[in-house]
Amino acid sequence: MGTRTVDETGADTERDGKAVDATEPVDTDTDTGTDADADADVEKTEPEAAQDAPGTEDRAPSGVGQGAAAVVSAALGLVSLTGSWLGTVAAARETLVGQLETAADAGVATQVKEIYGDAWHTSALWGGLFALTALVVGVVVLVRPAFGTPGRTVRAPWIKSVAWAGVSLGVVGLLLAVLKYTDVILGLPAAG
Repeated sequence: MGTRTVDETGADTERDGKAVDATEPVDTDTDTGTDADADADVEKTEPEAAQDAPGTEDRAPSGVGQGAAAVVSAALGLVSLTGSWLGTVAAARETLVGQLETAADAGVATQVKEIYGDAWHTSALWGGLFALTALVVGVVVLVRPAFGTPGRTVRAPWIKSVAWAGVSLGVVGLLLAVLKYTDVILGLPAAG
């Protein structure tokens, strides 16, 4: 028995000299194997078509993670220079602890050191931690392409600039934190 095929325009074609109407059921039980061969060809080509589909292909990296990390680095560097809520709370806590631990009859130098000096050092320590984090994140963003897959590294030009800003702010913040902690800048006044 013949088989029918319908081309892309929807018109029936004939095989084995017989015309087949599209509304008639086709008996494939008495085939000579032509339908089975056609089905096998369709099955072989379907996985290839699925691989070529736009949603299943390997996508190139977009650089979103690197951009976000660069912005985080710059923000942390800025926080290290301006101060953070966490540093302020830690410094206030240290002031309270200094007030509680200092005896009322302690000397002025001891009171200044315990109440204000420890809080100043705590503030510098938190600023230094934020600066160090900004520095590390910025450096990681800058060196990340060196450890990626060759030829697949995608980075928008602004990412490198923002990462360098984060590194620069981190270095300045770390330097200022060390100078504050060691009392080189704005050290405690001498109480006589």
